[in-house]
Amino acid sequence: MDLQRLHKERRVAFWGQVLPYLGYVIQSGLAVVFGFALIAFAAWYTSLLMHTPPDLPIRWIMLIVAIPIAHASFRTYLNAADIVFLRPQEHAMHDYFKASRIRGVVYKIFGLLLLSIIVWPLYIRSDTAPKPLLLTLLLFVLLKLLFSYGGWQELRMVSIGGSVGYRLLRWVLAVLMVAAWLWQPPLHSVPFIILVGVVYVLVLRFPVKLLVAWEKLIRTEGMQAARVMRTLGWFVDVPALTQRVTPRRWLSWLGGNIPWNRRGAYRYLLFKTFLRTEPAGIVIRLGILGLLIIYITHASWIGIAVYLFFIFLIGVQVTSLRQYHKDSLWLQLYPIPAHSRRASFLDFVVRLTLPAAVVLWLPFLAKGKEDLLSTLLTLLGGVAVVFLLRGAQAKKWRLDGQDEEEV
Repeated sequence: MDLQRLHKERRVAFWGQVLPYLGYVIQSGLAVVFGFALIAFAAWYTSLLMHTPPDLPIRWIMLIVAIPIAHASFRTYLNAADIVFLRPQEHAMHDYFKASRIRGVVYKIFGLLLLSIIVWPLYIRSDTAPKPLLLTLLLFVLLKLLFSYGGWQELRMVSIGGSVGYRLLRWVLAVLMVAAWLWQPPLHSVPFIILVGVVYVLVLRFPVKLLVAWEKLIRTEGMQAARVMRTLGWFVDVPALTQRVTPRRWLSWLGGNIPWNRRGAYRYLLFKTFLRTEPAGIVIRLGILGLLIIYITHASWIGIAVYLFFIFLIGVQVTSLRQYHKDSLWLQLYPIPAHSRRASFLDFVVRLTLPAAVVLWLPFLAKGKEDLLSTLLTLLGGVAVVFLLRGAQAKKWRLDGQDEEEV
């Protein structure tokens, strides 16, 4: 069996299913919004370069920009049947995974380099001792290769706890190595980075690994495919794929005060679905990242724009749950009217995004009483974004015909 050809055929088949939906995504107005956002960003960035604040924390900004160095993901296009039909070829699966490893690195390196080049003019204008561009880009590429190798080894580890621990180690080392390069002179940072990199590669040899971790790779591929379809689901109805269920006991108290009756049944289902699926993890990460960036930029109008943007991103994740139970058989069997589900969903959107808007607003309190009016107007803007999201979801619900009562 030609395993490289099999990988290519599966990749072409998957993206062949996705491409027809892209036309609907473009028709939704995303291309126009993206164009305006790009023009607005170019104008803002040009103004920032011409009037760079003297106290701009550029090294922290560069550190945040470089953090994706630690991200590692690979599309294998495996499915459950491969455990039976491809297992006899396990000894030769490195040919199949070769394209996955290459594609899992090349595109990310290109994006990282593009982002670094965009922020570079601001860096050399703000840093008192900027590092050379070519050396910085070379370092970023080498670190990306290193952590991509580590991410692939994590997928082969037998121990789930060990895999999680090594994933955390990967992110911590990425922060330390990039910070060493940005804050220390090259004569000090380069030996440190080399030493840490060598130790990291050696430590990766300790855990027990499988030649091919079939179950883990199939589960990971299912999550990534579902993520693509869920993203398309923001704009057009797409076939639902299996979602990963993650027990988060430390968040199980959320939704516990919902009345145990017919009126609160669907809202309870939405809360528990949210807590146990991927959107909850994304919202938590967006919240932490948003708080950090807003705290850095809260003194200018940039902070307000970032604040509103992160509320929108969190709202997109929360509203994605509209599709999760759309075709569920149990909702047709239980006596929950369609209009009740609509009201419960809209209430769920507000109950989650409004507290997020308040939490993300807290860094603006550092302005003190001097700019109290601007601080309060910023909060009102965040609340307005929440209810605009609610209104957009109510309109989508009506357009989908989900307000109609089932017979």
